[in-house]
Parts: sequence; C-alpha cells; structure tokens
Amino acid sequence: MPLSRRALLGAGGATAVLAAVAPPAAARPRTAAPIRLVPLQGAVNVRDLGGRPTLDGERVRHGLVYRGDHLGKLTDADLVTLGGLGLARAVDFRIPTEVGHDGADRLPAGVAAVARPITDNGLFGRLTAAIGSRDPVLQEQLLGGGRAAAFMADVYRTFVTDAANREAFGRTLRDIAAPGSGPVLYHCTSGKDRTGWASWLLLRLVGVPERFATEDYLASNTIRAAYDARVREGLRQGGLMRNPELIVPLQEVRREYLDAALGEVRAGYGGLYRYVTAGLGLDPRTLAGLRERLVG
Repeated sequence: MPLSRRALLGAGGATAVLAAVAPPAAARPRTAAPIRLVPLQGAVNVRDLGGRPTLDGERVRHGLVYRGDHLGKLTDADLVTLGGLGLARAVDFRIPTEVGHDGADRLPAGVAAVARPITDNGLFGRLTAAIGSRDPVLQEQLLGGGRAAAFMADVYRTFVTDAANREAFGRTLRDIAAPGSGPVLYHCTSGKDRTGWASWLLLRLVGVPERFATEDYLASNTIRAAYDARVREGLRQGGLMRNPELIVPLQEVRREYLDAALGEVRAGYGGLYRYVTAGLGLDPRTLAGLRERLVG
C-alpha cells in the first residue's frame, strides 16, 4: 500500500520537506503539464522535469533539470539538439560495466561529464547472464515466477540502504540546489530506476504532490514501450530467448518497486525528512535552495 504523506514525512518533518503548506482543496493542482520529451535519435527517455504542479499552485520550472537514459549512442544531430539545452553538466549514474557495454556519454562541447555510479545491485550482470546463456530453462529459473519483479524491488531498496548510493543521490541534489549551477541532466541506462528515484525525490522535495511525482515516474513505461518491445522481439528473432516476456519486469517501472524504496525510508528513517537529512545529508538550506531554484 502506498505510504501516506504523514507516514513519509514522519513526526515534525512536514513543514521542512515539502516547503509548502497544502492550500485549500479548491486551489490544489489537478493537472500536470504535458511531459516535454527531448527528441533524440540515440536515446528515447530524455525529458524535461519541469511542468509538474506544486501544492501551493506553482509549477516546477522548465529548462533546469533533465532526466534521461544513457547518452552513449547519440548522433551528431542529437549533440546539436542537446547543445540547445544549455546544459552545464551531465551526471551518469551507470556503473563501469554498463558504461563499457553501451559506451561513455557523447556530450556537446562545454558540458561537464560527471561519473557518479549508483549500484544496480547486480541487475545488469543478471540480465546479461540470463540472455547470454540462451538457455530457456535457466532463464525461467532466474527471471520467471515473479523472481524478476522481486529482484527489481530489492534494487530499489538499495537506493535507500546502500551508503554509497545515498551519497550519490545526495550529491546530485546538492548540485542542483547550488545557486548559479546551470541546467543539469542526470541519467542511468534506461532512465527509469535510479533516474526515476532521483526524480521522484526531487519533485516531492520541491512540493509536488505524490500523485504527480508518481505520474512522472510511471511515464517511462509509455515512453519506452515501443523501444522495449523491439528489444524483446530482437531477442526472440536472434534466438537468445524463447520467452522474452520474462524481461518485462526488468524493463518496466512499477508502483510496487517505488513502494519498496519508500518502505525502506519508513523502516530506516521513520519518514522522508529524516531520510533526506540524515541519509542523504541535505540540510535545510539545501532543501530551500532546491525550491527557490526550481519552483516559480
């Protein structure tokens, strides 16, 4: 069951985290602006985080924070498009094995590349081993019977429990909050899990209601659907998997995955406020800086 706002925040943390007291019901935001995808040939899930409404009737500003999938296959035309965003830095959450497989980011001149790996808890290795085996029995043993979805929930728990992961998320949020830091893009391989958790946190911390933060998180399913289907069909046609539907839980984002991370927030910290302060190392000035930069 999704955690309530009270359960997430814990005792005494509500005013500090959300930075805005909920207005009367009639004034609360009911719709979010359409998601602004950045049209690229070599990546499918790069988008502007702006446009989400906040509890006090404001909106997250466009053009300051972008989330995405990996940038190792960008074309020259993509670099021109990305260059038009005015990015100051691109933060790469991928681990070295992923970078070695898909390639280092291709970035426009002047964009600082920041390597900030966040563990995938062995997801990449598990997936490549299962596919590379070409063995339908082994693939079923590794991924079938709900095991793939359970593994994904464990990945999300490490976003909260792993100290190095917390440091990486915290540093990224501090970078975004810094005055005059310039637009930033952060990404992982598919732009949905590590990137999705960072984005959900960021939106909630600047006052976006849970409904809209979760809507942004789940949008990866729609955005990636056609691409992911082609990947599965390629595995089938290439003889690598008899039943490529086994990887669907690894390709998707699900509310149950998000709830696994939030369950760890509640169990380990009592609420979101203590998680972001004690766990991620964000002080009240940083929390205020996030809202000041991103909302208006």
